[in-house]
Amino acid sequence: MSWDLGVYRERAARLPGAVVWTRTSDGEAYRILPDGCMDLLWIEEQLVVAGPDSRAYVGESEAGVRYAAIRFAPGTAPGFLGVPARAILDARVPLAELWSPSRSRRLADRVGRAADRASALEDAVAGLFEEPPDRVVSQVLRGVRRGVAVPALAGSVGLSERQLYRRCLDAFGYGPKTLDRVLRMNAALERARAGLGLAEVAAQTGYADQAHFTRDVKALTGVPPRSLLA
Repeated sequence: MSWDLGVYRERAARLPGAVVWTRTSDGEAYRILPDGCMDLLWIEEQLVVAGPDSRAYVGESEAGVRYAAIRFAPGTAPGFLGVPARAILDARVPLAELWSPSRSRRLADRVGRAADRASALEDAVAGLFEEPPDRVVSQVLRGVRRGVAVPALAGSVGLSERQLYRRCLDAFGYGPKTLDRVLRMNAALERARAGLGLAEVAAQTGYADQAHFTRDVKALTGVPPRSLLA
């Protein structure tokens, strides 16, 4: 999710688990928290892919810069983009470097001509997205969210632990243990935003204690939970 993003709006997309979002920059620095997802962004006539983040991404843009984007559900973007998630971990890459320049330009022009760029991007992606759901990736994601240990998770999908690790790198950009840390942190922060105290949040989401929760959030985002929630 995000922190200090200026004028930001989001809604559910037609693609299962995906989100369409728009933003107009206020010129201030912003912090994007790791969430296991990848985004395709239209930024002032250019299409850019935001790879999965293993730590918070801190950036800034001039006031008034407009964004329209689709955030893919975890593990689904590589099938659309044609590249493994590990190849663009912690990176922002022009789509023209992943697709042919002419193909990416056609998509950027289509979005740029539309009155509603977010909807145009959603329509284009939905029309091009032909990859069927990867059942193994879906099972892994569900298992990680339930807190299944890596050996049991690997066995449940018929993979060795090493094979599971490689499969996760391709789908999510990092292994199952890091994916678990990222997803658990976001689930914990959502509960904290809903008003629960940090000690209660830590107990409910599997941290040893509040100090463990604080350390993990700071390691992944660069700031403690109270700064994110302020």
